[in-house]
Amino acid sequence: MALVATPWLGCSSATPASAAGDDAGGSVDVVSEPAPPYTQTLLDHVHIGSDSSKPDFQKATASVALTGGPFAQVSLVVDLVSPCFPFSNWKTDPPPAGQSWPADCDAFDRNFEMALIDPDTADASDAQASPGLELVRAITPFGGPEHIEQDVTDVFNSLQGPRTFQVVIPTYSDSAGKVSGSNGGWFVSAHLAVTPGTAPANVLAVIPLYYDSVTAGEMVADIPFTMPPGTTSSRLEYRVTGHGGASDPSTSCIGPAEEFCKRTHHVYLDDQPIEQVTPWRSDCTKLCTLADGGPFGGTGQYCAQNPCGAPQSVDAPRANWCPGSETPPESWTPTALSTPGAHTFKFAVDGIYMGGQWRVSAVVYAYGD
Repeated sequence: MALVATPWLGCSSATPASAAGDDAGGSVDVVSEPAPPYTQTLLDHVHIGSDSSKPDFQKATASVALTGGPFAQVSLVVDLVSPCFPFSNWKTDPPPAGQSWPADCDAFDRNFEMALIDPDTADASDAQASPGLELVRAITPFGGPEHIEQDVTDVFNSLQGPRTFQVVIPTYSDSAGKVSGSNGGWFVSAHLAVTPGTAPANVLAVIPLYYDSVTAGEMVADIPFTMPPGTTSSRLEYRVTGHGGASDPSTSCIGPAEEFCKRTHHVYLDDQPIEQVTPWRSDCTKLCTLADGGPFGGTGQYCAQNPCGAPQSVDAPRANWCPGSETPPESWTPTALSTPGAHTFKFAVDGIYMGGQWRVSAVVYAYGD
């Protein structure tokens, strides 16, 4: 897939407004007070479903265009609700006859991704389209709630024009209702907490480079992009998580590929390697606080943060993610990007097994003095 990395150019920092001269013939600088903080609601308990014939299939979107910039602080706040939990709900929404889960319950852990899409390029051909700008990479819990707060100040100090906020959860159903609900889904709410004022950084541009899946044997070509005039520093973010259920017999995997595989990632700028990383999470045990109980007042124990997952599955280390957790990006400040000019970016993942995939996104931030 050919991609054009198009910068989302930044807005300037707040400056005083100049008033007309006073009666002595001079001029007076009037400093405008920033607008008061406000909240912009994006999604309010919006359903994301697993029925491919419905408009809410695996995705929810909202238009966003903030006013009153520049911004001292912008936070994205997201809350996920599962029809699976709390278990007390099963009394009024029990599993259908012959099934093991309430119909609306998705008991599995799914990708949970939040991004901004440029509506001007969303329908363009692959050769012209700009990739989405991923804001958050997370994984849903096994059938439980999740709360996420992410600082997106630099992003919104770079935008010109409206964007589409997009939440994707690739939820699926089990028609028999045995391992998950027969019409599984989720509910998501999201808002931006906005504080207008002086921007904390001089953001010249935010440049989405890549946002897609990479599979076995796939080569990613050089992605060209340009750092704008005035650039003096930068940040490169690289978000990756491994997924799939293939049976790779290699010693690099402790379970199905690529979910349980350690793979080496190579990141390049201008055909020069800047980093070699092996993304892996071994801290998933913190997302399994054991609690007593179960559906219909049953006995036993479950993970409070992942109520529908087997504790041993929740605890297992994985390819850079844990159920019910956000995956932060790898982040670098390469000196090669500290000046304006043309550059290329690419990456490679060693040994992806047939049937597995890595979800990858990359973005560059350009800053001035």
